[in-house]
Amino acid sequence: MRATLMFGAGDVRVENVPDPELRQPTDAIVRVVRTCICGSDLHPYHTQPASADGVRMGHEFLGVVEDLGSEVSGLKRGDLVVAPFAFSDNTCEFCREGLHTSCTSGGFFSEAQSEALRVPQAQGTLVKLPVAEDSELLPSLLTLADVYGTGYHAAVKAGVNERTTVTVIGDGAVGLLAVLSAKQLGAERIILMGRHQTRTDLGREFGATDVVAERGEEGIAKVRELTGGFGTHTVLEAVGYRAAYDQAVGVVRPGGVISRVGVPQYEEAPVGFGSLFGPNITLNGGPAPVRAYIDALLPDVLDGRVEPGKVFDRTVTLDEVPDGYRAMDDRESLKVLVRP
Repeated sequence: MRATLMFGAGDVRVENVPDPELRQPTDAIVRVVRTCICGSDLHPYHTQPASADGVRMGHEFLGVVEDLGSEVSGLKRGDLVVAPFAFSDNTCEFCREGLHTSCTSGGFFSEAQSEALRVPQAQGTLVKLPVAEDSELLPSLLTLADVYGTGYHAAVKAGVNERTTVTVIGDGAVGLLAVLSAKQLGAERIILMGRHQTRTDLGREFGATDVVAERGEEGIAKVRELTGGFGTHTVLEAVGYRAAYDQAVGVVRPGGVISRVGVPQYEEAPVGFGSLFGPNITLNGGPAPVRAYIDALLPDVLDGRVEPGKVFDRTVTLDEVPDGYRAMDDRESLKVLVRP
């Protein structure tokens, strides 16, 4: 079958690889119907060391079940399914607490930009979808695999509600869907920090009340100006760079919460008296346990009350995936949908 591999920074190719096979009785084989390129894929696109064999890519997918291990129940061949970007048994202690990304039998997908893949812990991971594989809802349903659930996770961990003001840092897909999620949770004041107008216009459609294009100290001053000098109760950081963290610290209100869901590209950042401790600021977030949110988010997508799939602004074939990476890296595209 065909699959996407990264052979080094900026070197993405689509090659022939062996077809996936069942290895454990808890596995399934899924034919990929839709996948996509994630903003987090751009981090290795910039830094991946060169290798002769390449590294398989992709962690978001919708697909059709083609084969099932002997211990998988509740699914059958032909089912259209969505998978979170982390697989899990959905029964262990951590899964029962809603922390599927720490499942004792779990892990993370990394081969979804392909024609098919093996799904470990299929019964706990895969969620059957009540639509056909040619449904117009597929782009929005695909966001349940990662970016919608991740944006929602940011808002939930921050405790966003109708009494909290919100700043969202980042106008990528996760940031925009963090705006949508904050709106769903009742926030009435949502400041989106982003500088790409086509993206921030979508952010306004999703519920942003203000847009701040400035960055750094200038951006921090603008947010403080908009909030009477205090900052916002919650900050949803959807970028992952140290500068975004510093910006979050600069715009959060005393007693507030910073929720990080952008994959951090740094290990050290201020958490001392002058940054978080003194003003009683809570630092929260982490990899989204998307499986914990799918059941809650799915009905509004199926009913068309929300359209998170609007974050996709380009569709490519599998063989065109290298162009999709380039387009996202060059900021020509917000998020690229892939039809294998």
